[in-house]
Amino acid sequence: MQTLDRLAIAPGGFGAGYAGPPETIGGILDSVASPLLFVGSEVDWPDTAPLAEVRLVRTLPPLRAADYIRQTATLDIIWLAAAETIEGETLGDIYAAAGERGCNLICETTLVALDRVAAAIPAALDVQFLVEPDPTDRLVALAAARQTRHGILHDIARDDAMERIDRLQEEVARISRLLGDLAGQRGGLPGTPMGFASRAEDLPDYAGQVRAPARDFAAMPRSFVPEDRTLDRQRAKAVRRMLRQRRMREQYFPADLFADPAWDMLLDLYAARLERQPVSVSSLCIAAAVPATTALRWIKTMTDAGLFLREDDPHDGRRIFIALAEGAGDALARYFEALEE
Repeated sequence: MQTLDRLAIAPGGFGAGYAGPPETIGGILDSVASPLLFVGSEVDWPDTAPLAEVRLVRTLPPLRAADYIRQTATLDIIWLAAAETIEGETLGDIYAAAGERGCNLICETTLVALDRVAAAIPAALDVQFLVEPDPTDRLVALAAARQTRHGILHDIARDDAMERIDRLQEEVARISRLLGDLAGQRGGLPGTPMGFASRAEDLPDYAGQVRAPARDFAAMPRSFVPEDRTLDRQRAKAVRRMLRQRRMREQYFPADLFADPAWDMLLDLYAARLERQPVSVSSLCIAAAVPATTALRWIKTMTDAGLFLREDDPHDGRRIFIALAEGAGDALARYFEALEE
């Protein structure tokens, strides 16, 4: 029997959403819903899931989930409801089982618990985070998590979720081009749409992604801080002032009128880089000044584009930090140097 599946993720892009039956031109399209395991209570199962061509296989409590995942070869998606309530060892076992089976993960949690939940997730595992999500957020997460084995596609009706993701991709591409231009002759940013040259020749241990320089987050005594650290502090104050000015606009105009989460996160990470301070995932979500689920989607997209890096907390394995990639940091430094001229 021939099985045809509808594509849910746009080629070369991040998670094109879907909210209705496909419209085809020039052929008949048969679709197979992606099998999903829901870890949580049945009452929490979202009503929008069937719209994303997802088929609920089973609902299980956390303690039984890992064994079921390892014994089932046909799962595409694992949805963790209220992940913050799952005990750490059980949560880690579910992550490991999902990785072994090549399943994608949807993780619903609170902003307070986000750092702990995110820190335990292996970097290789494809995960969509949801924090106080609305139906559209859930639909986009499901569309991004779907796996397509075989597909013949002529045309798909577009909806608001797809347009939302397209706009996100275009904005990241614009920022990547801007930062690449500012980086000048430093080699640009790997992963950007312009196809800048990689920096493999400059980094002997290059693994396909720029690396953030090793940083000591412990501040030096003020009396021993060299001149360049003084300049860093002055520039960090200027960046923080810019962020405060951006937030002040919300007192006079609707907050979503000037929403620019990618730029807000870049500024926050750059200021933290100058201050030699780490930035947690939850802190960066707050700096983005948009709903946490939207901010998490931006963080994933910026990381995939090579602008952000994930760093482990050397003192606490239950937390991770987000840092600027070296190329992004250099580009922002050149940008602020140009502003000061």
